[in-house]
Amino acid sequence: MEWFEALLLGLIQGLTEFLPVSSSGHLEIAKHLLRLQLTDDLTFTILVHAATVLATVVVFWSELRKLTVGLLQFRLNVETYYVGMLVVSMIPVGIVGVLFKDEVEALFGNGLTVVACALLVTAVLLLFAYFYKPKERKLTFTSAFIIGLAQAVAVIPGLSRSGTTIATGLLLGNKKSEVAQFSFLMVIVPILGECLLDVMHGSLTATNIPVLSLIVGFVTAFLSGIVACKFMVALVKKGKLLYFAIYCVVAACVAFCL
Repeated sequence: MEWFEALLLGLIQGLTEFLPVSSSGHLEIAKHLLRLQLTDDLTFTILVHAATVLATVVVFWSELRKLTVGLLQFRLNVETYYVGMLVVSMIPVGIVGVLFKDEVEALFGNGLTVVACALLVTAVLLLFAYFYKPKERKLTFTSAFIIGLAQAVAVIPGLSRSGTTIATGLLLGNKKSEVAQFSFLMVIVPILGECLLDVMHGSLTATNIPVLSLIVGFVTAFLSGIVACKFMVALVKKGKLLYFAIYCVVAACVAFCL
């Protein structure tokens, strides 16, 4: 992998991890166009995912600091309640990751047909979230678990994790101001856990990618992730998801053609 290819893939990962257009789907399309075979080399994938987690931490640093301070008080308060909902939301994807890891990885070997179909599903979800206007309500443990189920389903390549979880939260009537933040915070631990497991399995030691390309990919994913995360939070508050639904339809058509 050349450095400019790493830059492109890092940019795609950083932007599409937060925008509701599926990072996994776009990476599969980009790999197909660039004729890159990275399925047996997880180093680059681990690094760019770690970069997007770091971007999330940077954007929500003040919120994470408040949650940490609240937890350290060792009593029931707003922060412990919120962290409890985050934990509940992680249960479904944790179960999928432990029990169905091989089945999920097999989906990435089925070409772009799965990606194209999943992108269309993403578009439908975004359209429903755009046109359906339920009465707003506060985030609860029940809605947190349902959003967690949506995140678990979104392991399918082409089904946007952020798009699926945010759309699900909006359809449940959760406040726009809370949905995007919760969607991005709930993925930090699962992604870090997945990266840690891959590292423990020795994935970082088996790479043919030049160090420069790894660095370029990481930095690009981190910087673009910060921009995309801030942009998406502001966008959800305004409720403008229609354009991303249209984009997902176009991306699906491209995937079908490829």
